[in-house]
Amino acid sequence: MPERLFVCTPSKLGAFTDCPRRYKYAYVERPAPPKGPPWAHNSLGASVHTALKNWYGLPVGRRDPGVLPTLLKSTWVREGYRDVDQERAAYRAALGWLETYVSGLDPDDEPLGVERTVAAKTAVLALNGRADRIDSRPGPSGPEAVIVDYKTGRTGTDADDARGSMALALYAFAAQRVFRRPSYRVELHHLPTGTVAAHEHTEESLSRQVRRAEDTARDIMAAEKAVADGADPDAEFPTNPGPLCGWCDFRKVCPAGAETPAKEPWAAVSHLTP
Repeated sequence: MPERLFVCTPSKLGAFTDCPRRYKYAYVERPAPPKGPPWAHNSLGASVHTALKNWYGLPVGRRDPGVLPTLLKSTWVREGYRDVDQERAAYRAALGWLETYVSGLDPDDEPLGVERTVAAKTAVLALNGRADRIDSRPGPSGPEAVIVDYKTGRTGTDADDARGSMALALYAFAAQRVFRRPSYRVELHHLPTGTVAAHEHTEESLSRQVRRAEDTARDIMAAEKAVADGADPDAEFPTNPGPLCGWCDFRKVCPAGAETPAKEPWAAVSHLTP
């Protein structure tokens, strides 16, 4: 009998790569341990992403920066902020990012997909993921699918981030199969700075990222099988102590995380407050 495929998203694979113990808490333990409080930066990112999605959902004639205050208010997530003043400062910053970003877009452009789920299979993976945006752009041999990922974090991005992102590469790999056209270019659009970090993949570099994902999946399946056979779950899914522990949803239930000072839920947006 053929081995079962590992059903996953790029974020699921990334959770194991970052910390196998966090993967165990999120995907293996049932019921999952309680998470910590919501993060303000996640609320901010979700609000901006949804506003852009809804902007593209408007008729072409209504795609104007002037509609953004209404769109952002209707999608605004209020959780995690320190107080009302910080939330208002975050809203003003997000609106400014969106107005600047949208003013550089052609409202007549229709992406191949916005918040579009793409999927593909390999000998190991049954992969699916949702890309922020997939553009159709001319290439040397015809239209190509370009992966666009929005970023709202404090720190900007560069070409190394785009090149090294397994998630972006997997989106491109899957987009080739869904749209049946080349997909090699991946872009990180950092809205706070208005910068774009891009990388042009090749078949070889995409294949390397797919193999990396398959290796991660094999490690996960081996750990899950060992646990099913009676191995210690904590030994098979070890901790990976580091700076990310302070931001982990499961810090309070993790021995390594509990030794790390907790980040306040609003820490990542504190720079937005005057």
